[in-house]
Amino acid sequence: MPNKRPYDPKALGSQIRDLRKAKRMTLVELAHATNRSTGNISEIERGKTAVTIPVLQEIAAALGVELNWFFEGQSQVSGDEANYIVRKQNRRILQMQNVGLTEELLSPSLQGPLELLLTTFDPNSGTGEGGRHRKGDEAGYLITGQLEISIEEKCYKLEAGDSFSLPKGGTHSCFNPGPDKTTVLWAITPPTF
Repeated sequence: MPNKRPYDPKALGSQIRDLRKAKRMTLVELAHATNRSTGNISEIERGKTAVTIPVLQEIAAALGVELNWFFEGQSQVSGDEANYIVRKQNRRILQMQNVGLTEELLSPSLQGPLELLLTTFDPNSGTGEGGRHRKGDEAGYLITGQLEISIEEKCYKLEAGDSFSLPKGGTHSCFNPGPDKTTVLWAITPPTF
């Protein structure tokens, strides 16, 4: 297992605040860009409020970065290996314990046309209400567990071994209704995390 550090709301909040300041954006401007209250953004930046993936995506978009900016950094890898190989212990991980979701970046870089992710959903957890807007084409393979995937307001129930493909545009959301963890391998093009 890779060394997974728990989600730290204060560390994430500091990253958001530092990036906002680097972009010379005020708290009010970020709140307006994400359709959130200034108080909510302030609480997020101070680590007082947990952040879901959809909210983090809104903040990332408003700050002009991809969500991968908030992933933990990879360990140092020497030589050309870093261009081609991702060792298990060197995966960049975004662990959101507050919503029961862990994202592991399996691609060595986000510079190419394809991104590979491993998502683990804790029992009774999901991506949140409202869905996630797709910026590119996505496909997934359910390695373990069960998954309810809602695509354009229609829900499909998947079991281990099932796969799916989602075209660019539109929204989808995922939920693990089962008693065990669910693991999904995602391929996304172009990279969005």
